[in-house]
Amino acid sequence: MTEPLKVFIGWDSKEPAAFAVAMHSLMRRARQPVIVTPLIQPQLRDHGLYTRPRRPNEATEFSLTRFLVPHLSQYEGFSLFLDCDVLVQADIFDLLLYPLAYPDKAVHVCQHDYTPKDLIKFDGHEQTTYPMKNWSSVMLFDNAKCKALTPEYVNTASGLELHRFHWLGSDDKIGSLPLTWNHLVGEYPSKPDAEILHFTLGTPCFLDYAACDEADRWWAEYDRMLVPARATERALEQELARVR
Repeated sequence: MTEPLKVFIGWDSKEPAAFAVAMHSLMRRARQPVIVTPLIQPQLRDHGLYTRPRRPNEATEFSLTRFLVPHLSQYEGFSLFLDCDVLVQADIFDLLLYPLAYPDKAVHVCQHDYTPKDLIKFDGHEQTTYPMKNWSSVMLFDNAKCKALTPEYVNTASGLELHRFHWLGSDDKIGSLPLTWNHLVGEYPSKPDAEILHFTLGTPCFLDYAACDEADRWWAEYDRMLVPARATERALEQELARVR
């Protein structure tokens, strides 16, 4: 690969810590350069790329902005989208083996087949159930094959049309990734070594999920991310104590 991989991570103002941990976990394990872009809804609105009103059933600010990724990538190369409530535990470049093996696919996802256990999400939103649920939480786009995802389409299509990949015209264009690349913590049996742990019920940064399955791994990543800051804090405290 000659160019950095473009990675877009959903941004929600309720979960800045989740975004930071997701980005940190991804970047420190990637063996090649990546360009990480947060999908911040107000910015997309300011540039006229996202105009639709937010509906009550949109649990996050990036529920639908994720489908702008091919456009933001100029419909060139490969781009990866991730929900912010993930912990990446493997080299993200390993995902590129799948479009190389199946070049006819337009997007590669983990094709979950499950019914959510809880009726309410971490933020009080109703947990909706529909076919292909959570398929769009980790998506590897072959951008040139996703030109139907124009800003106009993203702003006018229904949420279900977007999340159920109607824009492809055929499900045959959806490639399949192993479920370990989007392991749904709390929904599936424990698999702590999964390539991506997805805290879909609630990230450990929320009090009710601070001790959920695999939370220790999320907190370990959080602590590792803060090591430089905490070292600086200790140094400042020592310096202040010295001059007093």
